[in-house]
Amino acid sequence: MRGDRLISILLLLQTHGQMTAKQLAERLEVSERTIYRDMDALSGTGIPIMAERGTNGGWSLLENYQTKLTGLKETEIHSLLVSPAIQVLEDLGLSHTSEDARNKLIASLPSIYRENAKDVWNRIHIDTSSWRKPKEKMAVFDVTKQAIWKDTKLNILYQRADGEVMEYLVAPLGLVAKGENWYLVASKENGKVRNYRITRIQEAAPVSETFTRPKQFSLAQYWRDSTKAFVQKLPSYEVNILVTASILPRLQFSGRFVRIIEIGNSEKDGWIPVTLSFDTEEEAKGYILGFADQIKVRKPKELHHKILKMAATTVAFYQSDR
Repeated sequence: MRGDRLISILLLLQTHGQMTAKQLAERLEVSERTIYRDMDALSGTGIPIMAERGTNGGWSLLENYQTKLTGLKETEIHSLLVSPAIQVLEDLGLSHTSEDARNKLIASLPSIYRENAKDVWNRIHIDTSSWRKPKEKMAVFDVTKQAIWKDTKLNILYQRADGEVMEYLVAPLGLVAKGENWYLVASKENGKVRNYRITRIQEAAPVSETFTRPKQFSLAQYWRDSTKAFVQKLPSYEVNILVTASILPRLQFSGRFVRIIEIGNSEKDGWIPVTLSFDTEEEAKGYILGFADQIKVRKPKELHHKILKMAATTVAFYQSDR
């Protein structure tokens, strides 16, 4: 794209001092006529481009001129250079491009910042993948990406959470990475914007019809609002329990969807009051029973009796299976 090419011209002239239109054209794989138009564009923005005619002539920048990221604080430069999530970049096919972009960014920095900026890569690394969960296959991902860039509508077969497969004609507005999962944000024929988990899209085929993106649509803002609304609609089953100190660190790593609402101070007998929230009563029963005698249920009282009954049923089952 032209913007990238103009930046490349500046960096090449800054590095090599002087280059001919032919050399620039060969390096950037465009025609010499395109280079001349680019030079006019750069001059028009105030960049001091100098043209020297003759056998030894060429294009150059005014002596001592260098492109710099002026006005950026050191902490702001660091924020640009923090390693992004590699898995996300690989999914998008941008891992190599990202590294090239960071190299160009460092090359354009004033020397006082350059070494410290390089060191950011060795100090912070972000990995969003889990330890054991296998990566889900996303057969339609590439088709979806292309449709987003080209503003082309998609005809998709989508498996809903209840297992039913539906066909939709959608206008793809963007992709969102949430943890290890990708979601397609798209508007339906009625104009309503919805989220579609990529791994549930069984088929995706572009159609010849294009669409115009809503001018005021912000993907980031939409996702924040959508996430907030989703969390507010989640079912909630709150439980007050007492736990032993030994299992307190394990409460969040039990493999079930549980939210810790509050952890109180240890009581005289050593038990610690904790308030947990689950989606359903069934999840709460299985979770609490899994900790055996290391959790006591305070409220709701009926949950106490149900877990007691569950435990008795489990004991009877194993006794009869001898």
